[in-house]
Amino acid sequence: MAPPELEVAAVARLLADATDVTLLGHVNPDADALGSALALGLALHRLGKTVRVSFSAPDRAPEALVALDTAHLLVPPSQVPELPPVLVAMDTGSLARLGWLGERVPRIIAEGGHVVVIDHHASNTRYGTHHIVDDRAESTTVLVLRLLDELGVDLDPDIARCLYAGLVTDTSSFRRARPQTHELAARLLAAGVDAEATARPLMDHHPFAWLRMLSTVLGGAQLEPDGARGFGLVHAVVRLRDVAGLRSEDVDSIVDVVRSTAEAEVAVVIKETGDQEWSLSMRAVGRVNVGAAAQALGGGGHRLAAGCTMRGSLEQVLDEVRAALNAAPLL
Repeated sequence: MAPPELEVAAVARLLADATDVTLLGHVNPDADALGSALALGLALHRLGKTVRVSFSAPDRAPEALVALDTAHLLVPPSQVPELPPVLVAMDTGSLARLGWLGERVPRIIAEGGHVVVIDHHASNTRYGTHHIVDDRAESTTVLVLRLLDELGVDLDPDIARCLYAGLVTDTSSFRRARPQTHELAARLLAAGVDAEATARPLMDHHPFAWLRMLSTVLGGAQLEPDGARGFGLVHAVVRLRDVAGLRSEDVDSIVDVVRSTAEAEVAVVIKETGDQEWSLSMRAVGRVNVGAAAQALGGGGHRLAAGCTMRGSLEQVLDEVRAALNAAPLL
């Protein structure tokens, strides 16, 4: 694999020559996935390219992220070309995370198209023709900023806001940040980002119904002091009936509350998505590699933040999660 900086130069040349670019985020896109896609999409749009941004599911983007789409680049998946000449997959470690749109990737490559993967997950499978993959990066938006610098694109408030959205969320409001992270943030603020106006809708803005849902879910949370290799496991279950009428971002925020449990190294939120179908979010404080546990369960992610989807009864899912965490490597 070429060093990240060499991949950046190659991808910059490819995008500079392109006339039509499609950018995809993962299913249930978060601020890093859509922030990355929209930041790069805005830059390419302003360079005169035809640009579209999309994702397989759900039907529309989270409400808090729609405001980032100032150039109206977001399109439904039905408007994504069957064989785009240049496809860029953002913040997506595997084809499966692209949903049904990912099924087109092998054919695009077979027909001579280009598939660029820009991602910071350690579990990335490098399924494209070009890769900017660096698991040392705090967010995928950090890698996009490197690419924009290579392209010679100046930051404006709209592009900087998209980049900041991914950076502030993926670092948990800079709690997981290096000195260089704060330097990047300062650069984005200097470009015109209003930090409070950008971060609050993404992280601290919920309807009143969220409080009632949260009380129900937290009331059923369980602490297993001997779980997660003896460092402590806390888990909570979110039933479909609990979240009726709430946004996906409201549900996704639950794990950030559960993870605050002092007695647990690992927090797991198990969200019901269908009949015996579950989506799991895992977080660790710093001792257990939940990325490896999620990968063993068919998912992936980072060492301290990961997820997966599972089928089976709740009891079966919990047993498999316990086993995966007890087998996960220590950090």
